[in-house]
Amino acid sequence: AITAGGERRTAIRSLLHMFLRAFARTLSQSSQRMASSLRVGICQLEVGHDKDANLANARKSIEEAARSGAKLVVLPECFNCPYGNKYFEPYAEEALTGPTSRMLSETAKKCGIYLIGGSFPERDNGKLYNTSLSFGPNGELLGKHRKIHLFDVDVPGKITFKESETLCAGDVPTTVETEFGRIGVGICYDMRFPALGMLYALRGCRILVYPGAFNMTTGPAHWELLQRARAVDNQCLS
Repeated sequence: AITAGGERRTAIRSLLHMFLRAFARTLSQSSQRMASSLRVGICQLEVGHDKDANLANARKSIEEAARSGAKLVVLPECFNCPYGNKYFEPYAEEALTGPTSRMLSETAKKCGIYLIGGSFPERDNGKLYNTSLSFGPNGELLGKHRKIHLFDVDVPGKITFKESETLCAGDVPTTVETEFGRIGVGICYDMRFPALGMLYALRGCRILVYPGAFNMTTGPAHWELLQRARAVDNQCLS
């Protein structure tokens, strides 16, 4: 007789095999579509309290990356304002009509690149989100990602921070179509959760991008390790 435990194990193995077959099929199909090479520009920015200066600095960095041959450029999390709960509200703007989105669209079009616009505080119907906009070479919007996993941490004697005090969580995974392959977008702490990267891989993504603004307490222990883990987990560039 087959026990209940044995039935569960059989069902789990069957589901795992189904997942692995689907995963392998997706990787094979997406590998065929992906270009052989891609130069990526990753912009590291010093952010101050002057929003206009932050946007100008970001524009300059994007243009420099494009001149160096980058076809995909990525900005950091909260590139238009200091990262902190007291800054999110005063720096927030409408996602698609504010100065930040206009600068991103115009610069992507001017440079003829794909641009993952880091993130900035978005205001929508009285709520705040940590939002990333992605644009194509013609300046068209390709995707909007709201940070799904808010960074709430309490390391005694070192750091206490709760994004959830001011921000709302997104609930929609975001993929971006490019000539170089499909890209899955997350923001910083989203990288900590492997299921999101796995979902992107199953949806055919070959590149995972997580703009971040890691702190110096948890960051050094996590940022490289988690990027490598997501790359290995899903056989993607991360």
